[in-house]
Amino acid sequence: MKQQSLTSIRIDKWLWAARFFKTRSLAQHAVELGRIQIDGQKVKPAREVKPGDLLRIERGEERFEVEVIGISSTRGPAPVAQQLYAETEASKTKREQMAENRKLAFEPAKSIEKGRPTKRDARRIRQVKSSW
Repeated sequence: MKQQSLTSIRIDKWLWAARFFKTRSLAQHAVELGRIQIDGQKVKPAREVKPGDLLRIERGEERFEVEVIGISSTRGPAPVAQQLYAETEASKTKREQMAENRKLAFEPAKSIEKGRPTKRDARRIRQVKSSW
């Protein structure tokens, strides 16, 4: 990944290059929904991000607080992308705590697949019902 001599770049492009989102359109959508904040303020996808900015990123159940260290307009391998930002210690400990809580208090609804039951599921349902 080439480190260009850029001083700032669009937030959606930086999020994509830093591998927080798989595509730029997903990054742009997250910014539009207000899931990305720069220095505590909601922004638009065209907002420029520069080194020193503090970002709050919500991706699903994960919450990140990162400081922008580098700027890149190209997406590269994960180890190189991780050099573009530094996650705050508070953010790391909070994410680890949330992961631990998810392990301890498993949400049963997460294991239910959408749609009709498969033949295998139907057999299991019949088996459980007959054992009552």
